[in-house]
Amino acid sequence: MPMSAIKIHKAEDIVSMRSAGELAADVLEFVGKHVAEGITTGELDTLCSEFITARGGVSATLSYNGFPKSICTSVNHVVCHGIPGNYRLKSGDIINIDITVNVNGWHGDTSRTFIVGQCTELAKMLVDVAEQAMYVGISAVRPYGHFGDIGSAIQKFVDHHGFSIVRSYCGHGIGREFHDEPMVVHHESHEPGPQILPGMFFTVEPMINAGSYKTKVEKDGWTVVTVDKSLSAQFEHTIAVTEDSVEIVTMRAQQK
Repeated sequence: MPMSAIKIHKAEDIVSMRSAGELAADVLEFVGKHVAEGITTGELDTLCSEFITARGGVSATLSYNGFPKSICTSVNHVVCHGIPGNYRLKSGDIINIDITVNVNGWHGDTSRTFIVGQCTELAKMLVDVAEQAMYVGISAVRPYGHFGDIGSAIQKFVDHHGFSIVRSYCGHGIGREFHDEPMVVHHESHEPGPQILPGMFFTVEPMINAGSYKTKVEKDGWTVVTVDKSLSAQFEHTIAVTEDSVEIVTMRAQQK
């Protein structure tokens, strides 16, 4: 992709991104306390919608290209873009909750995979590896480095644990736009990719499968699942690159 397609933001724009990132992080922390056996994904959506509105934000997901809900809830073999509804969580499930908010025109995007009750050792390992993979990718982000470094680092880490990385979906530029350039690939591409420059905002969000990396989209046009029905887990943060550092704007203050 041409470097000119990737937006370089002003130094003061990071203040706006921090506000959006803080709300997204707070929503995810809030809803996580409600993830338990018996609750429906639709009820989780309602809780998030009310929380976002009360804090003066707007769900960026609701009505985005026709998406019908305020969050994405992806359970077990659902990779991403799961639509909240009547599914009632049960012990042993894993669920990724993806939050994107709009605060005064700026977007914060984050997700986490939660374990419901008692799950298998495989599920625990998958969730743990998915979270670590995200941080491995973030650790590879450096001012004046290259986007290819992110995928290379994640691929090496995930391969070591015997899991696979989804290739059909990737991270993305973000800011005033929900999805923007560049595409942030989470697997080895054998290309350095564009240079990472101060002022760039983007997400790192590897999707890790217990089986094959291959996916397909269900008939609803949104829900992405693993082709072999294997479990999938994902974690996501929004990143801001400055002249001498990398800031995770969707990390809560007490986690930094």
